[in-house]
Amino acid sequence: MLKAIRRALLALWKAFSYTLGVMFIVLLLYQGWFAAHIWYWVGHNPESTSFMQARLERMRAKNPNAQLQQRWISYGRISVELKRAVIVAEDAKFSEHDGFDWEGIQKALEKNQRRGRVVAGGSTISQQLAKNLFLSGEKSLWRKGQEAVITWMLESLMDKERIFEIYLNVAEWGEGVFGAEAAARHYYNVSAAGLNSEQAAQLAAMLPRPLYYERNRNSEFLQRYSATIHARMPSAELP
Repeated sequence: MLKAIRRALLALWKAFSYTLGVMFIVLLLYQGWFAAHIWYWVGHNPESTSFMQARLERMRAKNPNAQLQQRWISYGRISVELKRAVIVAEDAKFSEHDGFDWEGIQKALEKNQRRGRVVAGGSTISQQLAKNLFLSGEKSLWRKGQEAVITWMLESLMDKERIFEIYLNVAEWGEGVFGAEAAARHYYNVSAAGLNSEQAAQLAAMLPRPLYYERNRNSEFLQRYSATIHARMPSAELP
């Protein structure tokens, strides 16, 4: 009887260990898929992102012929004014942190607790890029955990300038408008290199709610926020 129980327990343990091992290997392969893409993008430009594809699908549900506006442009051909404005607006400590602004996250949590709802995220540029490149809009602990892993991979495999370059080329600035070049031409009919400081500040101010501000470009809040960004731009530290 005891031998039979031991054999049964041993069989269960072997099955559990085998299942755990398989799950671990699958997880490693899954993370390796992300790492391989990031490693490739160190020297090659991503043609699209998960977020861009999701946006295009929603647009084509209304208009089958819908197309995204996006044109890749190198880091050196993007206005320094826009770079400074985006750093001020989205991640003032971008050049200093390792992908996570722990002080910013703490402040966001405290602000959300005071308001009783989520009004601030505290995500860095690296975290936003991780989400835009690979993940869906689903809000779950698993997705946040995966975002953290991808952020760590980005910071480990790419330098800050490359992360920022990709971010500026895939950020959403309106309905189907992605990247600095498309945004500059869509709103001001100039190239990304030709943006002046006021235009750059307004584009940066639009990033949290690009679809809303595309329809409400004269919003009083947007104008005030743009002015605040503009005043702080000289202190921005670029990668």
